[in-house]
Amino acid sequence: PSFGFLFDIDGVLVRGKTPIPAARSAFQKLVNSQGQFLVPVVFVTNAGDCLRQKKADQLSHLLGVPVSQDQVMMSHSPLRMFKRYHEKCVLVSGQGPLLEIAHDLGFSQPITIETLREKHPLLDVVDHDRRPSVLVTVVLFGEPVRWETNLQLIIDVLLTSGYPGNPYHQEKDPHIPILACNMDLMWVAEAQSPRFGHGTFMVCLENIYKKITGKDLKYEALMGKPSQVTYQYAEYLIRVQAAERHWKQPIQTLYAVGASATLSQDDEIDNSWENELASAAAAHCRSVLVCTGVYSPQTEVPTDTRDSITETVFHGHRDFRFEPGLVEPDHIVPDVDAAVNLVFQLESFAP
Repeated sequence: PSFGFLFDIDGVLVRGKTPIPAARSAFQKLVNSQGQFLVPVVFVTNAGDCLRQKKADQLSHLLGVPVSQDQVMMSHSPLRMFKRYHEKCVLVSGQGPLLEIAHDLGFSQPITIETLREKHPLLDVVDHDRRPSVLVTVVLFGEPVRWETNLQLIIDVLLTSGYPGNPYHQEKDPHIPILACNMDLMWVAEAQSPRFGHGTFMVCLENIYKKITGKDLKYEALMGKPSQVTYQYAEYLIRVQAAERHWKQPIQTLYAVGASATLSQDDEIDNSWENELASAAAAHCRSVLVCTGVYSPQTEVPTDTRDSITETVFHGHRDFRFEPGLVEPDHIVPDVDAAVNLVFQLESFAP
């Protein structure tokens, strides 16, 4: 094959925990009688509350085909490339087995919000045995359960340069680095209306920080769809799969099913991660949107795109520029089964 698939999960394969009927039939077409994939496939999700292996096991059960963890890309997966932070003490925010996830990604000194709260019940900075190491980085894996606690303690860490419990001081600019995963404002579950995502939590954090300091919160890196780092890392995983199967033909085209193409990122965002990956080999990335998730074919694109970041149609993150040419889908289909049929037809691929 000269092409590969990048499959979104929420709204494409499942709604919450409920499988979308078209998913199983789609994946029966993608594997041979031994269960081996006929084309390279990566599952790209903005979820960040579990390890890749757990998500792979869920997908295997859901789709009826064997999925390995190397085919799964969580929103936090690109953090493996940010090795300059791996030996530092980092504060992690989100849900799920956060310490296990952080260690799996390469972080050697992660501290959770809960640990920070327990160590500072009275903002105790006298008993040094109770005080954690100075925090030098904040990693936002996903939306937490108790937003008010996380918002408060993350602000404490930022405004004390990593020494929560000390008085606020606003002289240090920029603040300590923040790495954020998953910028989805909303996501689709079983409910009829979309639910708040991690992007909504980030909006709260950004506005609280600006309200207190008068300055914009800055991110060292943003990852998860639709960021550049996510798609470049996914393309790398596709190349690895093709090499392991000894497929000689280069992968020319990637079909992103259920996800829009990458958006233009703010120039101030750090792109040093690019050194960790070889140059992208795929010549094209085509988006195939399905109508089983957040996307609605009735959504209108704003006429004045110069100021469109304030338009309600653009739900992307503050630091991404809205460009209609990048978010306009190449193809729109009813569901994932129709997407696979379409791609096979476009590529003249007969399994």
